[in-house]
Parts: sequence; C-alpha cells; structure tokens
Amino acid sequence: MVAHVLTWHIMRQQRKQPSFVPNYLFGFVVFVMFSNGFCNSDIQKGYKLTLAVPAEYSLGFIGRAFLIETGQIAPNFRAAVSIEAVNGKFSCSLEVLLGDVKVWNSGHYSRFYVSEKCVLELTKDGDLQLKGPNDRVGWLSGTSRQGVERLQILRTGNLVLVDVVNRVKWQSFNFPTDVMLWGQRLNVATRLTSFPGNSTEFYSFEIQRYRIALFLHSGLFNDKGKKIAQIYSQRLQPLRFLSLGNRTGNLALYHYSANDRNFQASFQAINKTCDLPLGCKPCEICTFTNSCSCIGLLTKKEKDKSDCGCGEIAVGLCGRNRVEMLELEGVGSVLRDGPKMVNVSKEECASMCISDCKCVGVLYSSAELECFVYGVVMGVKQVEKRSGLIYMVKVAKGTQRGRGKRNLKKWVLILVGVVDGLIIVLVFGGLAYYLIRRRRKKSLACDNSS
Repeated sequence: MVAHVLTWHIMRQQRKQPSFVPNYLFGFVVFVMFSNGFCNSDIQKGYKLTLAVPAEYSLGFIGRAFLIETGQIAPNFRAAVSIEAVNGKFSCSLEVLLGDVKVWNSGHYSRFYVSEKCVLELTKDGDLQLKGPNDRVGWLSGTSRQGVERLQILRTGNLVLVDVVNRVKWQSFNFPTDVMLWGQRLNVATRLTSFPGNSTEFYSFEIQRYRIALFLHSGLFNDKGKKIAQIYSQRLQPLRFLSLGNRTGNLALYHYSANDRNFQASFQAINKTCDLPLGCKPCEICTFTNSCSCIGLLTKKEKDKSDCGCGEIAVGLCGRNRVEMLELEGVGSVLRDGPKMVNVSKEECASMCISDCKCVGVLYSSAELECFVYGVVMGVKQVEKRSGLIYMVKVAKGTQRGRGKRNLKKWVLILVGVVDGLIIVLVFGGLAYYLIRRRRKKSLACDNSS
C-alpha cells in the first residue's frame, strides 16, 4: 500500500448570523491509505477507500473524496464519495458531479447513515459497495460474479462498471435521480424525482404512454402539473443537463456560462411563479404581480409575519355542526387534475367538503359545473373575477361569525390585493420622483449657463 494525497473539500453552512459574520469555506488536505489517488485512470477490482466520519455533528457539513474524473475542459465530470450532515446524522453516498453541481447520487431515494467511517470497495468478485462499521452494507451495485473488472466515468458523466472486454455490467444512467444528462434515456419504467426539504411531497417527471408530464405527489392526492410537448433551445451555448428542481418542481435545461462560471437555465417548463404548485407557501395566494399574500383569516394566531400559516384551517374535521366553508372569489388553483365532481352546484361542492374529513378546500367552476377537491391548501393564485372560479377553504364553525358574508369576502380579497397595491404605488411614486428630480436638474443647469 502506498500513501497518496487526497484532496477533501469541506463546506460548512452555519446558522444565520448577523451580517458582519461571513460564511466560511474550508479546504484542507488529508492523507488516506489507498491504492489510487485522485486521477483520470479507472478504479480496478480490489480497490478500497475508507473515510473517517466526524465525531461531532456539524450543521451544513459536506466532505467529498474525489476519485476519478473525465479529461474534458472545465467543467468536467468527477466521481466522489461524499459524507453529508443530514437531520442530525451523517449520510454516506457515491456521487457524480459536473463542476460543482451534483448530477447523480446513490442515496437519492434512500440515505445510508453511518458513524465512525464510510468505506467504498470494489470487491474481488466485482460488486461496488458502500459500507459502514462492522462491514454493514448500505448500498451496492449488485454485480457480484458478473465479470466486472473496473469502474469508469465516461465523458457523458455515466458511471459504469465494465468487464475485461468493456461490456457495461452496471451504469448510473439506468438509475436517474433529479438530473438527466446528454445520452441518458428515460422510459416508462424510469422517471426523474426531486424531494423538497422538510416535506412529504415530491415531484416527478414521467414518460407515460400518451404524454410526458410533471407531477406533484402528496399523501392525499397526486396532482399532475404541466404537460410538455416539445422543448426548443434558444441559446447558442450547448445544453449540459435537464434538471427537476427540488424546491419548486420546475423542469429546466441548463447551459454553462463561462463568464459567470456557473450553470444557468436556458429553458424552464413553467415560466410564471404563480403557475408553480409551490410558488408560494401553503395557505398563501400568489397575486398578479407574482408575489405571495396571506389569506387573512388563516394567519397563525401568534402573528408570525414570516409565515402566514394555516392556523384556522379545519384539518381532519367534518360535519355541519363543526365546520363551514370560507368562500374566496377571484381565486383559483394550478392543481386541476386531482379528484373532482362534475355537474354539481356550488352548494353541493361545499357540502361534499364539509362532510369529508380529508377535504380542506375545493375549487368550484361555475362555467364547467366542476368541483375540484384538495387535501392541502397550496397552488392557490389570484385570477380574474369573470373567470367564474370560486375557491373555498374549510374553517371551524363560527370563524365567519360577526361579519356579513359579503363583507368577509371583500375583506379577504382586500388583503390579497394589498401587496399588489403597494408595489404599484412604489413603482409609480419612484417614477414620478425620478422625473421631478431630472426636471429640476435641467432647470438648474439652464440657470447656471445663463
């Protein structure tokens, strides 16, 4: 065994500090005993790498040991073993990166949590494995006794295990995560998925028999987002990958900007913030100016200005003696392919939600006589009043007491439009101020010249 130098990049993201305390990027070199260092060559059968896991948990910690890379100009593809601090634990995974962007990860669907150490091994019988203490296997390629000789990373970013005559026995392209690279294929058995942080929902991009679609999946319903027919590139820079965002679920094609030295979106399937299912937080309304506004009656009782909250939503309650429907005119939803009823009146739509304990909101279309049923209040946006859409949310009985229904509707809609009004006033006020100042400067210049 020979000692080689292995660069291990460590990134820490501290909790939010006052503005005068900067975030830090640490880089240091550690010595690791293994047979091959960071290089362009392949990893041969029998290779073994051991990384020590930090003894104490540190929020935002990411440690990477880079293994092999492609010989392209930057940004190029690199394979690495990663240790990341997640939910109070340390997760170990095998990754592929394009520049600094993660394009594949072995722990995308199921994280492998470790302590003390993480071991990557290409065993003598050709199985690629990630192991923790006591040889506990957390991930494997499943290629034992198939003639695997080495691990390679191709110029396309595909991580492959090949035999002595370069036949592929396993490849990362067969296990897509949230990024699709050039040369990679999707079929009806595979899909792109992304998982928003601290959420039970997830997004997926799927190829079905008659369509290509984006989905937002939740425990109570599966809402189909947007159908994509064809994607054109409008830029001269070559496209590098297709990615499904883990916060908004938007699908985008990215190119590399040499000037800015980062990846930028060349195309986005959904261009407007208010057309995204999570353009705003739950129980917020996305307004005409693409800003988010609280629904007044639903604001948390503690008046947390940073989060509107769903304090008054009657979750898990039903029955006319316990709940009632709060009606919002001029408000719609981007989620339209969930459970629905047809040929019903507005009253029947509201009554159905009142009697269903899982329902928290409905969208009624007076033009189509359709009633869409929701288990969460999200994807809500402001629409023209003449659209005939009425959004209703379930609240506890008596929430509307003391206010006439007509006044209540007006009060809620006024709150929705407050942000829009302020933005318009600021824009026109600033423009007027600029014109007045410019006119005064011109008049002063004329006086001085005379």
